[in-house]
Amino acid sequence: MKSSMSQKQSGVSPLKAHIGFWMRLVSNQVSYSFARKLEATGVTVAEWVVLREMPGGKATTSPSTVAELTGLSRGAVSKLIERLLKKGFVTRQDSSGDRRRQDIQLTPSAVALVPRLAKLADENDESFFGAISPEERHALRTTLIRIAELNHFSKSPIE
Repeated sequence: MKSSMSQKQSGVSPLKAHIGFWMRLVSNQVSYSFARKLEATGVTVAEWVVLREMPGGKATTSPSTVAELTGLSRGAVSKLIERLLKKGFVTRQDSSGDRRRQDIQLTPSAVALVPRLAKLADENDESFFGAISPEERHALRTTLIRIAELNHFSKSPIE
């Protein structure tokens, strides 16, 4: 195995010179910490994303809309909705106007749970990003959104 010194000499950039390395390192830690905070609620990080993007109250949405809002594939959203159905957090029924379309809706227990989960997400963000200034947070968020938009990672910008 080559040392970082010999890699540098041979024109190969060191691992830690890559932005992606640092993004993955931070992302993994932030996600792991949030997953640990969510454990007591019985909700996974992926399920939280779906719950958070669904409208509350009596409003319904479709799996394809959730996929578009979250940047997840329709297949992934379908599997997550199945898990949320089993946990009693969403209901699903065929659309009255189009049998191919399904309407999904948060249950009252999910509507009550989402604010608690959002608070955990806020606390998790604060524990990792509270050490940088509000201006640095804004710049980081804006830069990441710009990269996502330029690479078409999501059809809609994260608000």
